[in-house]
Amino acid sequence: MNEEKETTMKECKSRRGICGGATGCIYGLGFVGAAIYFIGQATTFWMGVLGILKAVVWPAMLVYELLKFLKV
Repeated sequence: MNEEKETTMKECKSRRGICGGATGCIYGLGFVGAAIYFIGQATTFWMGVLGILKAVVWPAMLVYELLKFLKV
């Protein structure tokens, strides 16, 4: 049993840490959606650049606001 787990971990590492699951795909779709939203709201070029940066970190902002709302 332990040997099987070790083999699976080696396979996972050989594929650069991508071990099934769809979290990367979900994050990617969220990034694209957030980028489209923020760029659509931009009125200047630099606001568009800021929109791209916001799209990268939107999950952190979401979790922060959720925890602030829940007062944890």
